Amino acid sequence: MPYARLSDRSLSTVTGEDAEHFLQSILTADVEKVAPGEAVPAALLTPQGKIMFDCLVSRTEQGFRIDCAWDLRDPFAKRLTLYRLRAKVQIEARDEPVFAVWDESALPEQALLDRRFFRGTTARLYASPPLGISEASEEEFLRHRILAGVAEAGSDFSGDEVFPHDVLMDQNRGVSFKKGCFVGQEVVSRMEHRGTARRRLVILEGGQEIARGADVKAGERSIGTVLAASGAHGLALVRTDRLGEARAAGVDVFAGEVQVSASVPPGAAFSIDSSTGSEVE
Repeated sequence: MPYARLSDRSLSTVTGEDAEHFLQSILTADVEKVAPGEAVPAALLTPQGKIMFDCLVSRTEQGFRIDCAWDLRDPFAKRLTLYRLRAKVQIEARDEPVFAVWDESALPEQALLDRRFFRGTTARLYASPPLGISEASEEEFLRHRILAGVAEAGSDFSGDEVFPHDVLMDQNRGVSFKKGCFVGQEVVSRMEHRGTARRRLVILEGGQEIARGADVKAGERSIGTVLAASGAHGLALVRTDRLGEARAAGVDVFAGEVQVSASVPPGAAFSIDSSTGSEVE
């Protein structure tokens, strides 16, 4: 029942009478439906539908909290400011620590459920660490995140590299297909309705240490890349149709020089097959 302080995460706030409408109009998630007690994944996309910035959005008394990668906080705030125009909102960086808590049967007071995790209990705490819980390392939380199939911009992938579907945001409330327009919405909606998502996150397990950035191959064919790694486990973005073909043909899969097995993140609704790679199980 540990917690970890996440030094690679940072906070900003978006406040003002237009804060909800402003975020609703540009982010992928349905911000209007973000409830107290939860932190919901969201992204700001390029017009071509790729993730420029991702974040966790939660409510505060004055508006909303944005939890994103430390290195992306200022560029993200600058981009939000460009979209602000005449909206009555204030965007402010906050110097408050970010904590993750996981495998808790009873959440600490003020904890917010992290909706990126399909199963179990993983939550965010801001400003103060929880009391009466053992502290863990950031590496331990990284392993927890990998085994849950959760990728993050900044640490795992860079801007303009992946679509929301690639990193399962179509399945964890990170994208709303019903709320109406947002930046990049047309491309993402077309991908959803045509079922053309071929790349997905999968969890790798090998007999030895897996390297972040390693090429994932089936035989001599490249099928993806390791985005994050911790010991013998990795989180990879792969072409699931090619992975399915390799399975059907009995071809071994390697991450760099390490032979690995690949599995769908627990709770994710897609299968590894040789068709589109986006079929629901």
